[in-house]
Amino acid sequence: MQRRNFVKSTLGAAGLGLTAAAESVADNWHSQPAFLAKNNFKLKYAPHFGMFENNAGKDLIDQLKFMADMGFTALEDNGMMGRDAATQEKIAKEMTRLGMTMGVFVLDKGGNGQNTLAAGKPEYIEIFLNGCRKAVETAKRVNAKFTTVVPGDFERNLPIGIQTGHVIDALRRGADILAPAGLTMVLEPLSDTPNLFLRTSDQTYEICRAVNSPACKILFDIYHMQKNEGHIIPHINWCWSEIGYFQMGDNPGRKEPTTGEINYKNIFKHIYQKQKAENKEFIFGMEHGNSQPGKEGEMAVIKAYVESDSFTV
Repeated sequence: MQRRNFVKSTLGAAGLGLTAAAESVADNWHSQPAFLAKNNFKLKYAPHFGMFENNAGKDLIDQLKFMADMGFTALEDNGMMGRDAATQEKIAKEMTRLGMTMGVFVLDKGGNGQNTLAAGKPEYIEIFLNGCRKAVETAKRVNAKFTTVVPGDFERNLPIGIQTGHVIDALRRGADILAPAGLTMVLEPLSDTPNLFLRTSDQTYEICRAVNSPACKILFDIYHMQKNEGHIIPHINWCWSEIGYFQMGDNPGRKEPTTGEINYKNIFKHIYQKQKAENKEFIFGMEHGNSQPGKEGEMAVIKAYVESDSFTV
């Protein structure tokens, strides 16, 4: 079966369908991916490699093509810095051809909780700064504008204010490396363990304001913030000026929207209206698992995003 026919039949099986406009270019898939995406999604959702490999196969380029066929116009790849330069360049070339935008990759500083910046230790800070330098080179190869930074664990033998000052000092030095390259580190407060220093959006806002650089913003992961603080839309509003990137997953379970308690349709509508009013365009990283296995589970993910994106404006 030819790819264009496979995509049309698969979409139909998922209950999504193609618009008449999309069908008019069905014989030339990938020539106008942005046009196809515009008719499918209002927001720039970013899947990750592996999310659709049952349908697309294990080859990364085939996965990118499948994402574009489904209407996704961005990609995020946490492990991009661990890929060899040739693979990075191959991915970037295909994304350019497909009209896809590169989302975040994780800045390698040794792991989420490791080499904590809160400790203020010179050796930990140097590991982070070396990660910034390497991230700049990776970003150049893959046309990335955002890299995820997690400052590390609490240094519990120090007062919280001293820890916060250490983190701010280190991030300022990192921003000095990243800003000239047009690369923004997005700080991600997490719910994985209470040992992590960065836990809430308001704490992250405070730090970003203190760093005072366009190269340091908030990664607002709706899944983590639902677990740690709730009150999602007000927190988005309060932190709005410092948010650089969004991620999501439903809670409980960290699976696709519609599988848990978070009303993503309302949240997406709220963000869409705010960003449109300010002529912004955020990337929304799909940093979650699939609630169901196999090909059917992957199509259920796509259907969930179609449903959550079906808000009226």
